[in-house]
Amino acid sequence: MALIPPAAPTLAASSARLSVLPPIVRVRIAGRRRSAVLANLSSPPRSVEAVDWVDATSSFFEQDTRPIMLFDGVCNLCNGGVKFVRDNDRQRRIRFEALQSDAGKNLLQRSGRSPDDISSVVLVEKNRSYIKSEAVLKIMEYIDLPFPQLAFFLQFVPLFIRNFVYENIADNRYAVFGRSESCEI
Repeated sequence: MALIPPAAPTLAASSARLSVLPPIVRVRIAGRRRSAVLANLSSPPRSVEAVDWVDATSSFFEQDTRPIMLFDGVCNLCNGGVKFVRDNDRQRRIRFEALQSDAGKNLLQRSGRSPDDISSVVLVEKNRSYIKSEAVLKIMEYIDLPFPQLAFFLQFVPLFIRNFVYENIADNRYAVFGRSESCEI
């Protein structure tokens, strides 16, 4: 006689919400018990005034579907990077917007970033955003030869190494390259 396991409970397709409480883990440290919340599996409550930033910024891609490169408008390194991309993008596949502009702040929020976060270059496509070293590699794919091939090989460098290098350069960009009073682009 074969043993049949009891049927797993099923959820009816209804409008009832499933609430999951965060797991509590008890850890014994030197004879004392401590409780810690490790993860919260339920999504945060949505406020009535929540903005759908994808919807709010969809007009940026209605007439022109080219990706938008967001950059720090007062950083000399970033302005040099924009000039480099512009010079090596003969087919004009990329648009540019300063992170400090209203459009840049809205696109940052669309990308899940704080509107005041100017710590990284961001590439915003119609359906996806890239940050840090991922953005740099994606930008390289859009510009002229030999940069798409170089991006192909650099993608094999582990992300944590690429982002480590990127963050060290980004954290020191003002000290090394300086900053301008306004966006030069």
